[in-house]
Amino acid sequence: MSDQDYPLPPATFEFLILSLKAQTEMHLGMYHFGEEKDRPGPDYRIARHTIDLMAMLQEKTRGNVSMEEQRLVENALTELRFRFVQALENKAKQAVPEPAVPEVENKTEEQAGG
Repeated sequence: MSDQDYPLPPATFEFLILSLKAQTEMHLGMYHFGEEKDRPGPDYRIARHTIDLMAMLQEKTRGNVSMEEQRLVENALTELRFRFVQALENKAKQAVPEPAVPEVENKTEEQAGG
């Protein structure tokens, strides 16, 4: 079977939203296929752009999609926005080194003067 012989899914609104969602998740670093050493870093700029595209589609199609399609877009956007914020928070945590914990001196009774 050649690359051109595999069946393609139908071109539907649902498939478009799920494709954009998967692309966003890839740009957030959630998916990677291959060696861990070859894993690309997250691209937050493109992830944010794709989320914005989905929000634009939601606004432009309001009233012209089924309730199921509307819920799909709303749920996908809510989930992606949450994951985007979560990914940025994780990035910030990794960028800031943990503060050093001062060593506590163990004083015996003799050292304490007792």
